[in-house]
Amino acid sequence: MLYGQKIVLLVAMGLAVNNLAAEESAAVDNAEAENPPGLSPVYVSGEQEPQQDFITQDQAASTGKISVSIQDTPASIAVVEQQFIQQTGAKNMEDALHYSSGVYAGNFGFDTRGDWSYVRGLDVSNYLDGLRSSYGYYNSTRPNVYALEKVEVLKGPSSVLYGQAELGGIVNAVSKLPEANSRGEIWAQLGSYQRKQLATDLTGPLTDDGKWLYRLVALKRDSDTQVDHVADNGYVIAPSLTWQPTDQTSLTLLLNMQENNGGISAQFLPSRGTIDAAPLGKISTDRFVGEPHWDRYDRERNELTAFLQHQINEQWKLDATMRSSHSNTQTREHWVDVGAPVDDLGNTTRTLYMVDRKTQIFTMDVRVEGKFSTGIAEHTLVLGVDSQDAKWKEGNYFYGYGAGGPINLYNPQYGFVNYSALSPEDRPDNEIRQKGLYLMDHIEVENVIMSAALRRDDSGNTIFNTDGSKTKSEDNVTSGRLGFMYRFPLGVSPYVSYAEAFVPNLGSDGTPGGTLDPTTGEQKEAGFKYLSADKNLSLAYALFEIEEESRITRGDIPGSVKQLGAVVDGWELELKKNWQDLQVLFNYTELEAEDDATEIRLPYVAEKLASLWAKYESASSGYRVGFGARYTGDSVGSGGKPEVSGQTLYDLMLGYVMDQWEFSLNGKNITDKEYISWCRGSGLDCGYGERRNFSLNAWYRF
Repeated sequence: MLYGQKIVLLVAMGLAVNNLAAEESAAVDNAEAENPPGLSPVYVSGEQEPQQDFITQDQAASTGKISVSIQDTPASIAVVEQQFIQQTGAKNMEDALHYSSGVYAGNFGFDTRGDWSYVRGLDVSNYLDGLRSSYGYYNSTRPNVYALEKVEVLKGPSSVLYGQAELGGIVNAVSKLPEANSRGEIWAQLGSYQRKQLATDLTGPLTDDGKWLYRLVALKRDSDTQVDHVADNGYVIAPSLTWQPTDQTSLTLLLNMQENNGGISAQFLPSRGTIDAAPLGKISTDRFVGEPHWDRYDRERNELTAFLQHQINEQWKLDATMRSSHSNTQTREHWVDVGAPVDDLGNTTRTLYMVDRKTQIFTMDVRVEGKFSTGIAEHTLVLGVDSQDAKWKEGNYFYGYGAGGPINLYNPQYGFVNYSALSPEDRPDNEIRQKGLYLMDHIEVENVIMSAALRRDDSGNTIFNTDGSKTKSEDNVTSGRLGFMYRFPLGVSPYVSYAEAFVPNLGSDGTPGGTLDPTTGEQKEAGFKYLSADKNLSLAYALFEIEEESRITRGDIPGSVKQLGAVVDGWELELKKNWQDLQVLFNYTELEAEDDATEIRLPYVAEKLASLWAKYESASSGYRVGFGARYTGDSVGSGGKPEVSGQTLYDLMLGYVMDQWEFSLNGKNITDKEYISWCRGSGLDCGYGERRNFSLNAWYRF
């Protein structure tokens, strides 16, 4: 559908929602008129107060860096609160985002290395508490969702707020921090694949005057996975302390110590025996092609984050976040040689790979926000500066195509690799430095909203070659964002917006002296938001078009890359509704993502996504039940082939609350559907999705 036609459809939908809102408002007005002054009205619908973990449109998302609600922001933002994460049984960030519109989470199948997701068909940048948390590849731990308050997704280009950022958007994890009210919980979990987990979350005041607050989040896990010989063990300890010397000032320190040990579940199995037919049938989803006593992926991270908040006066406040992070990883891995032949008995060869990585990061963001008036215009103005300094080292590196020896994919035999013949070496170090200055102004003139932002970045990437030389690239970029919104009195708010992004590319195009241009792009978006007066119904609809330039793809010469453009055109819908005992969430996304020169589909992108989550809870009996359905459309590999079929997966939650106790049984993919999640290309390798997974949980809260 052409973009102009979609705008017409958008206007029609907005008018329809506005009419529905008018009918709802009239019903409420009538109910109020029928009740004498001083008495609370009684509504036949029986709707209760909204649950704040579910409908979030009236909240301000920290990823927006401004004290403006999502409902009044002319951009698309999704928020997943901790309680929803718990109720859906999410084990990681991928699981937490399964029910978010525009987000294709887990697009690379079951993978213990990290959290993968595309937003609006493109890569995203991962942030923690508003600061970038990942640099390079496979050199840190994945965030533990139990240590998080919520997960936020800012969709589309966001360089005006964050500098160099992927065009898909920002996924920002928000940490749990100290609270003024004393409370605590202990959580025990048993699950599939011998999963055992014990955790606690404690918070409250340390002193009677409330000037000192604390929080302690701790978790320990031992677990196998659906892949033989691959564990997923780990722990996180996250103590935090808040000092509030006055009502205007607070300082919080958060220490995060995290470790994950185990293996890599991604085995990069050949297409023959996965998506393609083979004489001996399908390769088992539990197949391990590595070496049980050698393969591992061990990660640790230690970081200290400081949060400073100061109310300067009635109009102005200061927010600052700073973090120092250190992480180490050890990778030892085999996988099937990509593109290698597989004979009729399932015999093939393996790649052997090893590397040790160390990463040191210091990031900060300091901003002042003011609220003031100029005539009839109400302003929320933000002026900020941020910086990033990240350096990572790679040592003990070895990559050997075919060096891992033979393997039979149907009857693997282990222990026949000569590791003494390896010749590991150091790799070049990498460093990213960036400084940015940004200005935002959110202006409201009665029902009209204008949001404008401008940013200037000076960034540099450096490769420290092992011969002592350096390869540098520098980018000085100005990026912007502009949005308009109109708030109808009945809760419907249509908007339009424009945003830009850039990503520096470090390295060579594979030719002598060749360099890479930064990837840049822009997004045009139009949509509307609706929030009912009782905040029990929210609706968000958006049309978007993203144009990407200098996207990196494989070149025509082996080992080279080339830079092409891409276009993503689509729409998404999010609907949330609270009834007295029932919550319903529905999402739908449809897009077209193509190379703008060849018009071939972009790889690993599902162009249709839909999800439904419904939870019924009986307050009188304590019973609760939740059911989810997730549909993922087909995708393709590199070059448009092969086509990977879509699938529909079902999730389930059964729970019971009794006094201070809560129990639940959560199931993911409860029909145990076995499916291919992605393939690299025709005749290359593929990956399986996650099989059925159950967990039994018990919480004691005090």
